[in-house]
Amino acid sequence: MKNYVQDGKTITFTPTALVASGAAVLAGALLIVAIAEVPANEPGEFVPEGVFELPKATADEVAVGAQLYWDDTAKAFTTTATDNTPAGKAWAAAGNGDASVAVKINA
Repeated sequence: MKNYVQDGKTITFTPTALVASGAAVLAGALLIVAIAEVPANEPGEFVPEGVFELPKATADEVAVGAQLYWDDTAKAFTTTATDNTPAGKAWAAAGNGDASVAVKINA
């Protein structure tokens, strides 16, 4: 195929701040997870799909399958849609007090 670009399992992105391996960052409206540490202003490889254990707003109660939103200021998932980016579905429940949630990103 002349129009094939790649399989879409990774994306090259240049963040404006250091991104730790396994940390999530927004590339526009796409949430991506760093494969390895990526220095600020350097291109690196990120994963745009899959299930990851990522930070969540500690007070949020999350049910399996719930729509989750990325709070780019707090760098965590939340159930609050206002001022946040839709970025995935909860893969497992997480309660008040839990600092992370299993989430299928970009679902």
